[in-house]
Amino acid sequence: MIREREATSVPGLAMFIVLLVALGFTVYSLISRQFGDSGGVIVAHALAIALEGVLLAGLFVVNPNEGRVMQFFGSYAGTVKTAGLRWANPLFTKKRISLRVRNFESARLKVNDNEGNPIEIAAVVVWRVVDTAEAVFEVDDYQNFVKVQTEAAVRNLATSYKYDAHEEDQMSLRGNTAAVAEHLKTEVQDRLAKAGVEAMEARISHLAYAPEIAQAMLQRQQAGAIIAARQRIVEGAVGMVQMALDMLSQREILELDNERKAAMVSNLLVVLCGERSTQPVINTGTIYQ
Repeated sequence: MIREREATSVPGLAMFIVLLVALGFTVYSLISRQFGDSGGVIVAHALAIALEGVLLAGLFVVNPNEGRVMQFFGSYAGTVKTAGLRWANPLFTKKRISLRVRNFESARLKVNDNEGNPIEIAAVVVWRVVDTAEAVFEVDDYQNFVKVQTEAAVRNLATSYKYDAHEEDQMSLRGNTAAVAEHLKTEVQDRLAKAGVEAMEARISHLAYAPEIAQAMLQRQQAGAIIAARQRIVEGAVGMVQMALDMLSQREILELDNERKAAMVSNLLVVLCGERSTQPVINTGTIYQ
């Protein structure tokens, strides 16, 4: 693999002044002598002017957070990252590569999760070029490479997890966002490393069931929420009933046989677990009549 290395360059302002003075001196010398010198001297001055013009073509500007990849007849000659006016061999080709931080948001992809449910998912990746040589020479188009590999990583991520976990110890796309984001970042970085690109951050920006099953999955989520709520209500009610029986027994308020306990438990559970307020019934007799 071609690794980035620093190219040889000199400060452009100093070189510009030197070449400009040399060009002015050559032109002045040619004008002052053109009527008294031979044709060979005139040709030499013309060649000198042409050479100085070519050397001026070696000047180029490097902006902050930017690199210039140098090539000499197809051979990699190095990268210049020093900002400002620089000068290098005018025969070098100079390709501009941005080193700034960039965002890429993938399209909404329709894939199947770990359970086979069709979902829609999209992600945002924050990235930048860290090796200009790899970005230019290892892949054909590094920006398109980032796009394609990010979408491939998102697809693979979606198939590795369930959309929603039905048990507490299960990983899911919706319930474990931090862990899923770290997994996505690692997978994207592994894919982009060969292109000289660093994935600084990767997160899911859109997550939803596909439209054809969204309604059914919404009903499933609602049913799960109702069951979980009912389970907590029953657990609380049983605890309160147990506490009531224990307090009655400890304070010796009354003695209850098994049948009376069963009746009290039934009444308390109805009161505590019912969705509507209960209507009291006054018993004028005994529990046995």
